[in-house]
Order: sequence, then C-alpha cells, then structure tokens
Amino acid sequence: MFSVIFKPSHILNAMLHKNVFLWSLLLLLLQGCSEKKENQTATDASTMKENAPAPAKTKNILFFGNSLTAGYGLTQAEAFPAIIQQKMDSLGLPYKSINAGLSGETTAGGKSRIDWLLRQPVDVFVLELGANDGLRGIPPTETSKNLQAIVDKVKAKYPEAKLVMLGMEVPPNMGGAYASQFRVIFREIAEKNDMTLVPFLLEGVAGIRALNQGDGIHPTVEGQKILANNVWEALQPIL
Repeated sequence: MFSVIFKPSHILNAMLHKNVFLWSLLLLLLQGCSEKKENQTATDASTMKENAPAPAKTKNILFFGNSLTAGYGLTQAEAFPAIIQQKMDSLGLPYKSINAGLSGETTAGGKSRIDWLLRQPVDVFVLELGANDGLRGIPPTETSKNLQAIVDKVKAKYPEAKLVMLGMEVPPNMGGAYASQFRVIFREIAEKNDMTLVPFLLEGVAGIRALNQGDGIHPTVEGQKILANNVWEALQPIL
C-alpha cells in the first residue's frame, strides 16, 4: 500500500515563494549580463570610432594650361591630368585632378583667366603655358612677365599651395637665339618662386611622328601617357 503524505499549506507556500525568488534572481542576473554585454559592445564601438583615423580631406591639383593639358583631339579622360588622377587613385592619394587646359591659350590669356579659377581651393598648382607664345614669336620677356604674374596671383590667394612649372621649348625654325631665350624662362621662374620644375613637358614625344597627331604638335593617346609620366616623376614626391 502506498501512503500519501500531505504537507501543510504554509509549507507549500514557503517553497513556492522560494522558487519564485530563485527564478526572479536568475532572471535579474541574466538581464544584468545581457545589459553589461550590450553596454560593453556600445563602448567598444564608440572607442573604435573615436580611435579610427579621420578620412583624409581631398585636395585639389589645378592643371592650368593650353591644348596640351586639355588633350586636344582626344577626350579629356585621355589627357595627362586624367592619367595622373588614375595614378593617384591607385595609390590612395587624396587628390583631385582639375583640368583647366584651354586650347590656344597664351600666357596673356592665362593671366586674365586665372582669377576665375582661383575661386576654388588650390593645394597644388601645375602651370603649363608658353607654347603658343613661342609659336607666335612673342618676346620671351613678355612671356616671362605673364607667367610671373600668374604665379603671383596663385601665391597671393593660396600661399601654402605647392607649385609646379612645366617647361617648354620651341622648334629650331624659330631661330637659335629666340629658342635659347625662350627655353630659360621656365627654369628662371621656377627657381625664383621655389617651384618644382619639369624641364621639358614634351620630352620623349616632340618630333616623334607615331606619338603625335596629324598636325605633328599634339600628342596621341600614347603620347599623353608619356607626358603624364614626365609630370608624375616631379609631382609624386611633393604629394
């Protein structure tokens, strides 16, 4: 025979209350752990965000020139400023290439046009003007004055900007004396203004038929790649 043992009601109530207390305590502990974990996660995320390096501010490189910069006869994406942009992007350099080339531009025209372009921030200024002056036989002294005036305007507006001069030469048929006077302009201005100098932008391209378009003056796509390399060798160290 089995016997059934009945416990007084007050004992059952005590046991029930004890179980409820234990479960409540367990829930509080679990909730506390969960909140602690969530708070720690939030703290860790906040710390990571605070310690993460700030994204580099994009800086502007203004390529100021004539048809050689503009990429005459080609798309702007094939001109050397765009090729240099590709090089900078591949290296993760925070610079934006701005092509301000204008076909037919002389140094006098550039002196008048530069003010409008300086409305935007300029961190690096690349000056490529003078070729059209040479082809027109403009006196080298005048070309020099105009180039210096352009540089002065850039330095006045953005004194911290880095400056690059792209040198140019004229064909021998312009006369030996004229060619010599013209060639030294760019070096003189570069030295005077602490500018990085590319002695001759068209080095490796000028006079090579396969690298120039039908006019024999403006580079082909392959020619523009060489121009980009000529400029990049001088530009990269200062970026």
